[in-house]
Amino acid sequence: MKKEKMIKPPVEVSYAEELAAIKSNDSGRVPEGWKMSPMAVRTFILGSKNPIEYKGKSIEIKKKYLGNDTLVERCIVTLAGNRGLMLVGEPGTAKTMLSELLSAAICGVSTNTIQGTAGTTEDMIKYSWNYALLLANGPTREALVPSPLYVGMEKGIITRFEEITRTPAEIQDSLISVLSDKVLNVPELGDEGFLFAKRGFNVIGTANTRDKGVNEMSSALKRRFNFETVMPVRDVSLEKQIIVSEVEKLARAGGVDMPVNEDIAEILASTYHELREGVSSMGHRIDKPSSVMSTAEAVSVYYQTMLTAYYYGGEISVDGLVDNLVGAVTKESKDDAEKLRSYFNTVIKDKSNKEGGLWESYYQARTHLN
Repeated sequence: MKKEKMIKPPVEVSYAEELAAIKSNDSGRVPEGWKMSPMAVRTFILGSKNPIEYKGKSIEIKKKYLGNDTLVERCIVTLAGNRGLMLVGEPGTAKTMLSELLSAAICGVSTNTIQGTAGTTEDMIKYSWNYALLLANGPTREALVPSPLYVGMEKGIITRFEEITRTPAEIQDSLISVLSDKVLNVPELGDEGFLFAKRGFNVIGTANTRDKGVNEMSSALKRRFNFETVMPVRDVSLEKQIIVSEVEKLARAGGVDMPVNEDIAEILASTYHELREGVSSMGHRIDKPSSVMSTAEAVSVYYQTMLTAYYYGGEISVDGLVDNLVGAVTKESKDDAEKLRSYFNTVIKDKSNKEGGLWESYYQARTHLN
């Protein structure tokens, strides 16, 4: 399928030219099994000040992860050392995006993924069988259906395990022996049933620290990973920048020809920051909603507002923003609706009186809270 027809192209497709340019100019030390050096991986994720010359063109390498640069460097070093990497943090802190960027740069594949759910079983992680071939020929390699962990070990690529703590604890622990010994035993294949991982294989897991329906990881499994905590964005201007950048990507992918209103994006970033932190920039104490006020959710709220304006006519407005904000904030508890109204009647009211302009319009849009 062509990139233009994909709703969400894989990272290695979206940034194919950048990856090729970086690789062609990579003079660093490349770990065995990797596509490029750790320094080049860092450049791909965190960007480069100067364009890279490639096939007669100057390729600009933009920063893709707008977070802690040192965190990214530690993640790369962990993976270079063949130790599993576990990214933990609140939902919507770009753990998945970071794991995709790391995988695409290191092994050229970001789609070898296990999605953890309450229904995830061991065969979804390791391997299962084509039962028609199994009955006809018995247990053979041809009858075996490899799952993501098997594929990662066989090809020497990274296996991503999304939301690992949604998986039952006893299923999570099926990773312990693989991470320890880098070997997977398939008893049905007898003496030929040992799969030894190729260089380049590793596991990147993600886990939410604040969510419902999660299972604690065993201490034995935790010891097989290096843990890195991905913190929520603490700076309003950076959160605004992320909202603008991600909405622009979504708009291009969806064929939505409409510019992002940065003033409204700033209001949304400020709202999410204050509701998440429980205190306003003016010192008001705020009752925090029970919903996770993530940057990813803010991006979704803004994009929904943009789509409403695009398809129904008109411009992106604070009225539309409040309409979409209500659903996002109150999805976990109806009590959060009252917390949002209180926020508007105190914080936004004061900002309206002091700042006027768009903040006044935002305050007037509180009628949509009902």
